[in-house]
Amino acid sequence: MTHAVDKQAIAQAFGRAADGYNQHAGLQRLSGEALAGFATLQRDLDVLDAGCGTGWFSQRWREAGNHVTALDLSAQMLERARAEKTASVYRQGDIEALPFHAAEFDLCWSNLAVQWCSDLRQALAELCRVTRPGGQVLFSTLEAGSLGEVQLAWQHLNLPAPVNRFLSTGQIAEAGEGMALTLHRQTLTLAFPDVLSALRSLKGIGATHLHQGRHGGLLTRRHLQQLEQVWPRDTRGCLLSYHLIYGVINRD
Repeated sequence: MTHAVDKQAIAQAFGRAADGYNQHAGLQRLSGEALAGFATLQRDLDVLDAGCGTGWFSQRWREAGNHVTALDLSAQMLERARAEKTASVYRQGDIEALPFHAAEFDLCWSNLAVQWCSDLRQALAELCRVTRPGGQVLFSTLEAGSLGEVQLAWQHLNLPAPVNRFLSTGQIAEAGEGMALTLHRQTLTLAFPDVLSALRSLKGIGATHLHQGRHGGLLTRRHLQQLEQVWPRDTRGCLLSYHLIYGVINRD
C-alpha cells in the first residue's frame, strides 16, 4: 500500500526535534527493547540502524560488540548521533532507496521509522536486499488505531486531529508477502500529567508531521482547557495508546 509522503518535510520535522528528542523518546526505547528480543544473533554483526534518530539503539548495538551503520533521512538527527559517537559509520539516506550494496549487513534494524515511508513493501524489500543470507530484518511500526485518545479529544474541538493514518495489521502483512514475515502485536499506553505534556511528547519525537498537511491553526489556551476536560485519562494522568507491530524477517 502506497501513499504520497513529503520526505523533506518529515526530515525537517525530525531535525527540529533532534535536540530534545531523547527526553521524549520513551516509546522508542520501550518498543526497541521489545524488538531486540526477536534478534537471534547479538554480537560480531554488521548492523544497519535504518531510521536511527539520535542513535540510541545504534549505540546499544555497538556497545554489544557490533559494527553499526547509522542511517537517517534527517541530517540533524545524524549530527546528534555522530556527536554522541553512537555508531561506526553515518549515512544520510532513505529506507526506500538504501545507499548500500546487496547483502552488506547481518542485521537490518528499524525501530519506529517505516511508518514514515511512502511504500512499506518497497522499504521492506530494500531492507531484505541489503541483508545477508542467514541474517535478519527486524522492524517496529505503528498500527491503525494508535493515538485514539487524540482522535477522541479532538472531536470536541471541531478540528481535524493531528494524527497520521497508520496501516492495519493486514496491510502490513500484505506489504511483506513472500518475504517470510512474521508479525507480533503489543499495545503500550503511556501516561502524562496533563494534555500539554502529552502533546509535547508527540512533538518532541517529531511525530507531528502530517501526511495530509498541517492541521489548521495553533491551539489556543481555550482549546487546551477543552482538551483537558475531555482527554481520556486514568489515575496516572492523560493517556496515549500506541498499537505496535513488530516484524521479523529471517533471510534464507
